[in-house]
Amino acid sequence: MQNHKQPKALYLLFFTEMWERFSFYGMKALLLAYMVTQIKFDEPKAYAILGSYAALVYTMPMFGGMIADKFLGYRKAIVFGGIIMSVGHFVLAIPQEWSFFYGMAFIICGNGFFKPNISSLVGTLYEENDVRRDSGFSLFYMGINIGAALGGLLCGYVGQKINWHYGFGLAGIFMILGLVVFVLGKNILQDKGLPPSEEVLKKPILSFIKTEHFIYLATLLLVPAVVFLFNQYSIMDYIMFGLGFLSFIYILWIGFKLDLESRNKLFAALVMIVFSVLFWAFYEQNSGSLNLFAMRNVNMTINGAELPALAINNFLPPGWVIILSIVFAWLWPWLNQKGKEPSTPLKFSLSFILMGIGFFVFYLACNNNIQTGLIPLWTFVLGYFFIIAGELCLSPIGLSMITKLSPTKIVGLMMGIWFFASAIGEFMAGKIGALMSVPEAVQNNSVASMPYYSSILSNIALGCLAVGVTLFLFVPLLKKWMKNIN
Repeated sequence: MQNHKQPKALYLLFFTEMWERFSFYGMKALLLAYMVTQIKFDEPKAYAILGSYAALVYTMPMFGGMIADKFLGYRKAIVFGGIIMSVGHFVLAIPQEWSFFYGMAFIICGNGFFKPNISSLVGTLYEENDVRRDSGFSLFYMGINIGAALGGLLCGYVGQKINWHYGFGLAGIFMILGLVVFVLGKNILQDKGLPPSEEVLKKPILSFIKTEHFIYLATLLLVPAVVFLFNQYSIMDYIMFGLGFLSFIYILWIGFKLDLESRNKLFAALVMIVFSVLFWAFYEQNSGSLNLFAMRNVNMTINGAELPALAINNFLPPGWVIILSIVFAWLWPWLNQKGKEPSTPLKFSLSFILMGIGFFVFYLACNNNIQTGLIPLWTFVLGYFFIIAGELCLSPIGLSMITKLSPTKIVGLMMGIWFFASAIGEFMAGKIGALMSVPEAVQNNSVASMPYYSSILSNIALGCLAVGVTLFLFVPLLKKWMKNIN
């Protein structure tokens, strides 16, 4: 008889990750609005910095994961990453411009160690064919979104309504809470996540410093380098698109060395990865341009009480994920039983179409309220419903797709490429957000700012729908390449 009860260690990691994501998304909720309203950066510059931050924060886990696999082990990497992120949050709480950049840099470096390795540690709790694995990861994913929803709501409220630096500080407090939970409960993990070799960690480098301490020191020295990239953010164009191009060519090179069936499956995955870059570029407006749109052009007043726009905008995406994840967890198996479950390429196509509908709802709301400059809150909530439904047709499906279509020897590499694609998408989101910039003279005038948002929202909606239809035309070819895999 199989045991369906989840390991106790899962709940330890659930709460650790929940509070860490609270801090991460709580801080992210404040970034763009803080740059524009407090530091007084012009909007194109603020979007460029936000895009660089998001790109780096999603790129660093590739390196943090490799370092943990080879040297630190998951536990040490999580604790070190958590400490560095905590420092970053509290540095952000210092009301100085220099502290803003250094705070973000610490968070980027810490996230590189924390984020990939806590997910990997969850995987070690199960044997290869353990039937509890999928439900365990689903529960873990739920913790991520609960933390994101609470963080966006509370930090968004505190930052916008009370004090911006209190909002950053609140994020830091919950990062510390997550770290304390992990350290106090580490005995539950037994032998999971330990370093592959303590001897290697103790081995001296340059004759005077141990390998472990060298890793920590090198990470701290990386912080000012990241700050430099923020101040010279045009360099990020060459870094992100250069690495993206090289990654694409490298996968093609690997593919042409495979047999025809394996090559076709790999190329099908590569095509969908390329499309995913565009998805994240559109989707990540939710933590960028839509923050400012919510503050300026969404009617947040209910029964005479004004809701904090940042809190609402950053609560809605993870809030809808929590609700709709339950729906999709039922929908796909139900359609499968009836022989009508969409293929992975078709789900990807649907993701763009649903997201396009969401942005079209925003556009219609703008167009219908052009005279007042404020759209009703319910239209904002409805638009996010479709956008998040689109996300759930791509994000969890993409992870599964990578494991099914990639040759066994390069699954890890392809998973890294998948996440790097989201980093490029996040970077491009900053470029798209800059197109939604509102001149400083009309930033506090809802009626005057509305046409700027209306125009770009319609273009984003059309862009999403065009990409969705284009991908739909590729579905027969991709299904042929995928052969017997749905």
